[in-house]
Amino acid sequence: MSRTQLRTALADAAFWTGLAVFNLTLAVVFGGMSSGSTLISVLLSLELWAIGGAMRRIALRRHWFELGPVRLALRLLLCIGLGATLAQLLLIPVLRLALIQGWVSLPQSTGFRPAMLFVYWANTAFMLGLWAALWSWTMAMQRYREGEIARLNAESLRNAFELDALRARLNPHFVFNALNNLRALINEDTERARELVTRLSSTLRHALDHSQREQASLAEELAVVEDYLAVEAVHYEDRLRVQRDIDANALSARLPPMALQLLVENAVKHGIACTPGGGELSVRAHCENAALHIEVGNPGRIDPEPARRGVGLAYLRTRLAHGGNAGRFELKQRGNRVIAQLEIPQ
Repeated sequence: MSRTQLRTALADAAFWTGLAVFNLTLAVVFGGMSSGSTLISVLLSLELWAIGGAMRRIALRRHWFELGPVRLALRLLLCIGLGATLAQLLLIPVLRLALIQGWVSLPQSTGFRPAMLFVYWANTAFMLGLWAALWSWTMAMQRYREGEIARLNAESLRNAFELDALRARLNPHFVFNALNNLRALINEDTERARELVTRLSSTLRHALDHSQREQASLAEELAVVEDYLAVEAVHYEDRLRVQRDIDANALSARLPPMALQLLVENAVKHGIACTPGGGELSVRAHCENAALHIEVGNPGRIDPEPARRGVGLAYLRTRLAHGGNAGRFELKQRGNRVIAQLEIPQ
């Protein structure tokens, strides 16, 4: 038995024992204390303990707490009514037999008339309903706490991925190569060196600010990608050939910040850089069926190990899963090219 099950069993035992003691106390106060009252209090508490446990198992096994409050309440009310009826059907024959045999006695005011039987049933239903209400409240609070823990874990995971993505944006190799290329250009081509500084500055500034916004337009993301590709073009030269196919109607579409940048950087790092002679990096975007469709392609093969496909793609999947974008991301092998497809509903 787990600790949770043990705590639940002890709580049930305490509740029903307390209820039996309470009923006996009322009998003493109102002068109705008798051996029959003791038998009723003890036997009824044991019955309701068993019936309550059965209710709990059925509710958890059939996932009633996932049905919503109204459907849950209706099911619990039905179980309370049936449980109270079953408790009385089990209790009354035992009590009558004990009375006939003279084992116990009851006050003369106690009887088995239909009105009294209804009062007994209503009292039993009230006690079982009180237990069900307390248990339901406990379960609701437990599910709320678990939901909060899951939300905080998801937020923590998102923040961790954002930190990793930020580190990836400030990749030492990228900065090192850019600075080396800048040093070479200073004496050879001052104008191009100045442009490289501007592009590098824009790329790093956007990397530092990317987590501050929930969404950005495709036009804004393309501007960042152009800065990044301009910096990488100095390093890869003719090895990096870019083909663009952007529908003008898609420029105002919204997507998570850095999403396109992540795909392009992954294509350069795991495609162009790893392919002898480089290759063509394709960027396509259009809107269709109220969704933005983005496709980034590069030469190469999909790595069979997900962990080696880049932290950027893992971050993107997490952002789509927890950021409320309800988007879809897929990585495909198409011949000798790897195609990253991103779909963002608008």
